[in-house]
Amino acid sequence: MNETSADEPTFGELLLELRRGAGLTQAELAEASGVSVRALSDLERGRARAAQRRSTEALAGALGLRGEERVTFLDRARQGRLRGARPAPRPGMVAMLPTAVPDLVGRTAELDRLRAAAVDAAGTPGGVVVSVVGHPGVGKTALAATAAHELRGEFPDGCFSIDLRGMDDKPVTPRAALDILLRALGVPVQRTPLSVVEQTTLFRSLLSGRRTMILLDNAADETQLRPLLARTTGCLTVITCRRALAGLESGRWIWLTALSRGDAASLVGTIIGDERVRAEPEGAAELAELCGNLPLAVRIAGNRLASRPHWTISHLVSLLRDEGTRLAALSAGDLRVRSAFEMSHRRLTGEARLVFQRLAVIPGPDFGVEVAAVATGLPEVAVRRYIDELVDANLLQASAEDGRYSYHDLIRLFARERLEAEEDPDDLAKVRRTVVSHLLDSAMVAAEWFHPEAVSVSRGFGSREEAGRWLDREASGWLAAHGIAARLGDRHRVVDLAEAMHWYSDVRQQQPWDEVFTLGAHAARELGDRHAEAKLLNFVGWARYMCLQDIEGGLAAHEEALALAREIGDRREETWALGYLGAVLMRLGRPEEALEHIRPAAAVSAELGFWAGQGPIRNALGQVLGAVGRPEEALAVHREVLADTELRRAEANPNTYLFFRSLIFRLIGMDLGAMGEWPEAARAHRTARSLFAEAGDPRGAAGSALDEGRAWRAAGEHARALDCLRAALSALTEPFTRWQRAQTLAELACVLELSGSRAAAREHRHDAIILCGQVGTDAAERLAAELTRSGY
Repeated sequence: MNETSADEPTFGELLLELRRGAGLTQAELAEASGVSVRALSDLERGRARAAQRRSTEALAGALGLRGEERVTFLDRARQGRLRGARPAPRPGMVAMLPTAVPDLVGRTAELDRLRAAAVDAAGTPGGVVVSVVGHPGVGKTALAATAAHELRGEFPDGCFSIDLRGMDDKPVTPRAALDILLRALGVPVQRTPLSVVEQTTLFRSLLSGRRTMILLDNAADETQLRPLLARTTGCLTVITCRRALAGLESGRWIWLTALSRGDAASLVGTIIGDERVRAEPEGAAELAELCGNLPLAVRIAGNRLASRPHWTISHLVSLLRDEGTRLAALSAGDLRVRSAFEMSHRRLTGEARLVFQRLAVIPGPDFGVEVAAVATGLPEVAVRRYIDELVDANLLQASAEDGRYSYHDLIRLFARERLEAEEDPDDLAKVRRTVVSHLLDSAMVAAEWFHPEAVSVSRGFGSREEAGRWLDREASGWLAAHGIAARLGDRHRVVDLAEAMHWYSDVRQQQPWDEVFTLGAHAARELGDRHAEAKLLNFVGWARYMCLQDIEGGLAAHEEALALAREIGDRREETWALGYLGAVLMRLGRPEEALEHIRPAAAVSAELGFWAGQGPIRNALGQVLGAVGRPEEALAVHREVLADTELRRAEANPNTYLFFRSLIFRLIGMDLGAMGEWPEAARAHRTARSLFAEAGDPRGAAGSALDEGRAWRAAGEHARALDCLRAALSALTEPFTRWQRAQTLAELACVLELSGSRAAAREHRHDAIILCGQVGTDAAERLAAELTRSGY
């Protein structure tokens, strides 16, 4: 038979086609034929021309070849052995595209973008270049290879691929890469130019006027890539790289991130079978989460389960829960998550490696340059430079908020491993203590700005606004540091931080204050500091009834605080406990008992100072008077407090003054409403609403909008009521505002019913009942029952 023509595949190409057609891996064919995996790989990649006769016959038998197909296979091997040189690859061939992933999940949008790029390449001068960038293990090659196989029909002049080995110690040089690509285009070895410039020129001239796709997989950097870019109309170049190739002059970007939880769980199902996932849906979801929803990690976990059909998903989940062994557990055969991270880690400069490791001591999910400088002991300018290197290497993520950074969960574990392996334990413990101390100390200084009488603070921050921004931005860090201090037994810091946060908690009620104050109370008890314990028990009670809507829990904490304060003779905390109990008992529908507690508290509240105690407790007295049916007395109390607020304005910071006036006008509106003076009540609530907005308290403004809407409804002004209630509803979107949202929906249902919009009223009533069920308090249950009975 004649030598292989230009239209016929080589022996290696034929072997690859037949093996895939038989559904065999190289390892399975090697075991069946006795030919080594390495020899098979060399044949399929064209590194060897053909197998020896005995090996060829063994392969034919293992592949199950019969008749003419077997004759062709054996003859193609003979031709390969007779040829004096390796046949040059033909134009139009697929130069070893990576294997397509048959079960690619969660990348529909990215595949669509690559499909669009393929269409655009036909008419774009210079072609189209797309860079697929992301974390190690995020599935860059899987996406690119799957797209390349799908798009082969769009590129009749050839699809070519080369692994540039960008993470190796010695990546493929541009000259070596061009030599491979030129041979794939049919250029004989003896005609390949010697210089990279000449190679690039020939490469681009050969592609001119053709429709080709080139996959440059696992690129190292821009220097390696520039000579390999075709820059010819009709060519689509797809690059995969772990680094952000910011130096490339042109191109499109696809930033791959981890899969969604649902897609990651679906990926598990494609590997182990949907029936196993359906049997343990919660286990599959947790498995995906423990894998950080990273495709490589999920595939490895899935492969472990697939190779161990007797394992439950829950068993593997139990192995992965331990952070200390999770990376070790995420291995299957020669696939290891840790190996993917190690390749990127090796490419870092020495200082960048130190920064990468040290940042893992920072508690909380994200951090800024300031805390990073504390953790590394480097100036902020230097730290910023190394963080940029880590972001470019996709070992850190830049957050949506400027100047904030985070690890992927599994990369954080890898960073901790390197930290513990490479740093002295004593030095490491010192660094951890330094970071925790910095976060707690800074938080306490910032919180000083929120004391009612803090006109200025001599250290740390230039204004209340600056301090508030820091506390908000670094909340995850100082909250986590507080928990670490509790675990380490640093009780004094735990108590100090909890006490410092009292006034800040008034304006940021969405933080986990019950946890903060409970840790503080426990630490005070362990220290034997009973005065601090009584104070913090009062804070715990406030957090429970105000933030968690746990009225009974708040009552229990304040009763415990009251008993302790009386036992140790702490008049200040006794007064606060009585005041808090008045508020809680009123919420429980026990106003007469509330009055018994709040009167003595108000009588001695002058000892607390006006802004830090007397004013709030007198306001609470007015609320209780209103609850027992004495609104005229309540109104008199609140107007007296408003007058004292003006007299003592110079003693408070502007924010406290503004917030306090907002609250008083809201209370006055309630008093007027109880007296039936509905238009005047609505106007008082409107003033409160405006003041809350000016004070930067959207939740307070929304509450006053709800109160104003109720007042206008009672006054018969339904259009005004609807405007106010809809404004309140649009602002009450956070989970911690569900109770207010339920009340607003109920009120809207009432007004809409009165206005004749019965269908909309039913819809709002239904939504309100659902929210009441989610809130689950006595008050919510009463409201739900009332809505069900009344039809409103």
